[in-house]
Amino acid sequence: MRIIQNQTFDAERALYGSKDILVKDCIFDGPADGESAFKECADIQVDHCYFNLRYPFWHDHGLKINGSEMTEFCRAALWYSDHIQMTGTKLHGIKALRECSEVAMRDCEILSPEFGWSVRGMRMENCTAGSEYFMMRADHLTFQNVQLKGKYSFQYIEDSVFENCVFDTKDAFWHAKHVTVKNSIVKGEYLAWYCENVTFENCKIIGTQPLCYCKNLKLINCEMIDTDLAFEKSEVEATILTPVLSIKNPYAGHIMVPTVGELILDDENAKGEVIIRDTGTIKEVGKSCACA
Repeated sequence: MRIIQNQTFDAERALYGSKDILVKDCIFDGPADGESAFKECADIQVDHCYFNLRYPFWHDHGLKINGSEMTEFCRAALWYSDHIQMTGTKLHGIKALRECSEVAMRDCEILSPEFGWSVRGMRMENCTAGSEYFMMRADHLTFQNVQLKGKYSFQYIEDSVFENCVFDTKDAFWHAKHVTVKNSIVKGEYLAWYCENVTFENCKIIGTQPLCYCKNLKLINCEMIDTDLAFEKSEVEATILTPVLSIKNPYAGHIMVPTVGELILDDENAKGEVIIRDTGTIKEVGKSCACA
């Protein structure tokens, strides 16, 4: 492996087409303002480098990036690349990761609008993220101990598992399919509308109008805080451990809950049963009532 160390690069395609190299303690910045430093490379290791120029890693195969920084000016840093490992790295440019596959991230800091679109096969562990439209149309995600603050996250994702995470984000998991969220906190408005085959297990769900227009939705031993107008037109099987402010017109299934402040059942097609756990009472379809 060839080692490149303690150098500064600012030329266009500075290391284009390189293979089997270790780049260490280097800076990608300067007056030439060149783009695409590592385009079409393979088997590249990057250790403690600084990136302040655009599009450094496109069409690459086999990347290991450690302890590095990609600034807000390093836009669209990783696209169309595969077999990527990143540890202890800051990704602060817009659209930092897209159209990539087989990605592993650990102990990274993400501040990147529109991050992770159309990524296939990502493992993320012990990371923090701030992003709008985070991970849209991605699939086969496995997240552990990830903290996210943003908007419109995980829309149209498929075949993914999230565990021990904290997500503060509105409109999360819209149109998601075949997703499991375990032991996590999900805070935000309008959670998981139009999703299909999604399960929340041992989760805390916070915010208005969650889980509407869903198919084959499951909640297993979840808490729901400040949730109103929940489950409208959803097919749902749920065991909820906390009172719910209001439930509206569940389409089918069973919702077991300690109490519900208001049960709105004014749609003749809503056949879901709401069971008040302490009494075993099944509230009748077609009536509105205060059930606290």
